[in-house]
Amino acid sequence: METRMWSELLEPYHQAVDELLVKFKHVREEYNQRGEYSPIESVIGRVKRISSILEKAQKKGIALDDIEDKIEDLAGVRIICQFTDDIYAVRDIIKNRSDCEIVEEKDYVTHSKKSGYRSYHVIINYNVETELGTKTLKVEIQIRTLAMDFWATIEHSLQYKYKGKLPANVSQRLNNSAQAIVSLDEEMSAIRDEIVDAQNSFKIKARIVSEILNNIQNLYRVANDREVTKIQDEFYEIYERGDLDTLEKFDRELDHIVEGYHSQSLPAFDLGDD
Repeated sequence: METRMWSELLEPYHQAVDELLVKFKHVREEYNQRGEYSPIESVIGRVKRISSILEKAQKKGIALDDIEDKIEDLAGVRIICQFTDDIYAVRDIIKNRSDCEIVEEKDYVTHSKKSGYRSYHVIINYNVETELGTKTLKVEIQIRTLAMDFWATIEHSLQYKYKGKLPANVSQRLNNSAQAIVSLDEEMSAIRDEIVDAQNSFKIKARIVSEILNNIQNLYRVANDREVTKIQDEFYEIYERGDLDTLEKFDRELDHIVEGYHSQSLPAFDLGDD
């Protein structure tokens, strides 16, 4: 197949990956905007390299003309989660989307591969609008935890190095580390509430600090420098104490101060004679 033909073949898959990355990142942002925990930690994607496509086609005896029908991961999206339960929450999000038709599911979380590989795979039909019209493509979505992704990345590198024929001692060590990953995910799930609370507190504090600094910056335009410096020093003192309740109270009080200066700067309306 000529280079130009490969480019034409794979371009819609690049489009599909780009669109899905935007959509799933937006799902994550919607959770964050509502102040809710997002089961999606991060999203990445790729289109399979031509060399990898040829290698897989040769290995499985697939003719070049049948590549799109018989290779389901030309386009791939990987969704990373913090906890194992999040994997199934993300699967349900995909199921409920009108633009993603699930055609196959493979649960390697509950039923891991012999190597120890764990991940949840979903094959979807996804429509892209091209210059030649609508085209339906298969896209593989892998859903896994941070720990599972770390293990899978290492395993993939070793498989590449040894061309799929891992030495027995390496294979055993990988399997042992896979069991350690299972234990890690279980431990993290056991203290999930504490972890989420800590992360939410961090996000709330970051938002409040941003609001305060923005208000202080605005005050420099309308208030006395000495007064603003005093407010800024008070903020730094409260911030160093790390008391979130006091920081929230300071933020509310600062809002009232800014509103007061804003109302003073508004021009008076001349209603004229009745």
